[in-house]
Amino acid sequence: MDPGIKYDELAYGTQHGFASVGSNNGHNGTTALTMYQNPDVVKDFAWRAIRVATIAGKKLIKKFYHHSHKKAYFLGCSLGGRQGINAANVFPGDFDGIIAGSPALDFNNLQSSRARFFTITGSNTSSHFIPKSTWKGLIHDEVLKQCDGLDGVLDGIIEDPNRCQFQPEALLCNQHCGIGTDCLTEQQVSIVRQIFSPYYREDGALIYPAMQPGSEIKAADLLYAGVPFSNSDEWFKYVVYTPSTWNASLFTTHDAITADALNPSNIRTWPSSLSAFKARGGKLILYHGGQDDKITSFNTERFYKHLTSGMQSSPSEMDDFLRFFRIPGMGHCNSGPGAWVFGESGGPSAAGVPFTAEQNVLAAMVRWVEEGEAVDGILGTKFVDDDVGKGVDHQRWHYK
Repeated sequence: MDPGIKYDELAYGTQHGFASVGSNNGHNGTTALTMYQNPDVVKDFAWRAIRVATIAGKKLIKKFYHHSHKKAYFLGCSLGGRQGINAANVFPGDFDGIIAGSPALDFNNLQSSRARFFTITGSNTSSHFIPKSTWKGLIHDEVLKQCDGLDGVLDGIIEDPNRCQFQPEALLCNQHCGIGTDCLTEQQVSIVRQIFSPYYREDGALIYPAMQPGSEIKAADLLYAGVPFSNSDEWFKYVVYTPSTWNASLFTTHDAITADALNPSNIRTWPSSLSAFKARGGKLILYHGGQDDKITSFNTERFYKHLTSGMQSSPSEMDDFLRFFRIPGMGHCNSGPGAWVFGESGGPSAAGVPFTAEQNVLAAMVRWVEEGEAVDGILGTKFVDDDVGKGVDHQRWHYK
């Protein structure tokens, strides 16, 4: 349920002159066991830990430097992205600028969506199970065959997953193709079709959007591996239900409805307005990789539309405080065949791009907050084998 304090992110901040604070969300991030019958830990995980860390950090800065901070920034991805959106909504005065990547929004339904995959794929010992090698080879190759060239360029990247209406029936075994590694059975085609379809309740209400084609290259490692996905499995086992009443193989939409109705410590995070954050002059940069293998990018697009509708604002009016960047070919918070490095996180990759508003999203946020100059595009970089030492493979601009 999140690995804990990310020291590379702390180092990234201090390297560029920021006094940096991190949190493990109040628990051992390797398991949700600590949340079992412990609402205080659930509350820490949902919102309180990051809130307390922010307050404490500001007090420590004042005591150490003998003056208050000038501006406060938030940088997070996945669960961190959700926390950034929640801060903008519930504590709009905490941060002047928030960078939220691949956010785990509509959290309860996200966990339900991922719990459902095990009921779709079946156990990895079942006769119809699709092994990783087939997802990464036969299926991914067919996805690229059908959708890679939609933008006019064959580069192994699906520019806009919305345009990819993948037809898995093209892989169906027939009388000219025996069942084997080069085709799928009818049941396997059905599995693929369900994976790439939105998840609905019986009454037709959307629970969560579909996974985007192209993401299977890494999603097969965890989400489609024929075992329960650990994050969702433990959320239901230790927070929604109890270990004795939870059975991942029996998950249904009833469980999804139950989890969202329970909404532990209001973790959902699905605001329809960030008006208070906007009114105080806050700035938000939202980004999501088009090949995200853990949280579909379609949900962040859905959130942007939800927010635009709730605030009764046009995209140009939203631009006053929010910029949304779609990053083609980027996986979950990092990696992928696309130009995914743009200063969105610490670690070795961050050292490969200059700290400028044109190539680094944190620098772009600082300029927007402190100089009033918003960013319309960021130059992303892909390094050879994702190794800065091997040089640049390609670069491309990502526009809002």
